Amino acid sequence: MSLYPSLEDMTVDKLARAQVSNTQSASAPPPIAAPIAAPVGGGKPPAYPTMYPSLGDMGLDVPSGLVEGHMRAVAQYAPQGQAVALPARATAGSQLATMVAPVSGSQEVGIMRSEIKQGIREVVICKDTKGKCGLAVKSINKGVFVGFVYRDSPAKMAGLRFGDQILQINGATVAGFSTDKATKVLQKAAPERIVLAVRDRPFERTITMQKDSANHIGFLFKKGKIEQIVKDTSAARNGILIDHYLVEVNGQNVVGLSDDQIEKVFIAAPRTTTITFMPAFVYEHMVKNMGSLKKYMDHSVPEV
Repeated sequence: MSLYPSLEDMTVDKLARAQVSNTQSASAPPPIAAPIAAPVGGGKPPAYPTMYPSLGDMGLDVPSGLVEGHMRAVAQYAPQGQAVALPARATAGSQLATMVAPVSGSQEVGIMRSEIKQGIREVVICKDTKGKCGLAVKSINKGVFVGFVYRDSPAKMAGLRFGDQILQINGATVAGFSTDKATKVLQKAAPERIVLAVRDRPFERTITMQKDSANHIGFLFKKGKIEQIVKDTSAARNGILIDHYLVEVNGQNVVGLSDDQIEKVFIAAPRTTTITFMPAFVYEHMVKNMGSLKKYMDHSVPEV
């Protein structure tokens, strides 16, 4: 069964497959809802007839060339209905490697930057000349989580992100540790090498959506918290939830940014935009007592 970054990707893929299947199985050209108009200025008509349901009904402007290109890919590479389109740059073992993305695009870096990988990874950090690793932790439900990553710090350079769960510090399991106890373990660790076992952001999830023709994202937020969802938008179709806080936009951390700053990130984002968000009760616990420290959080765009 195919996986898709967004509901729009799934809809376009299913329509393309149905159209190609009908074309390939019919002994004669199938009737179409509307005649195929010749291109302005002459030239060849499109390789495939117009898709019977209008994609405009989805509130999404999809270039016809993109749709026809995906239909050709379906006909050429997946005549039996297998999955097509894969992010060629996705890392080995990544779920993105099998996703079908005719709308979002197989090279969409925002999706790759935002991916929450399953499994556990080893992260090695050190301390700077001031004896700091640029990391603050928070204890939640007997687990230890990354609650703050200082910009341009060793923790940032190592790829740690807000919401990551730390399972071990130098081989010692930290399950059940309080915030103070985990912090002291980090403080006492040798500055040259600190080895962490990390699970990617278990309290967070990502949603990929498509902006509308007016560059709107389809939901309203206040102080980073999603409060309203606009009906019949890509955000609504793809399952955006209220009472959740924005954590990342296309992989860029927005925790600690003002609403105006987050809005600028959204305005600059491409049509296909992936957001990462977290339930309000978890987020508020993680940032509690952080105060003005949030403005020093790392907000750089991660490399793919």
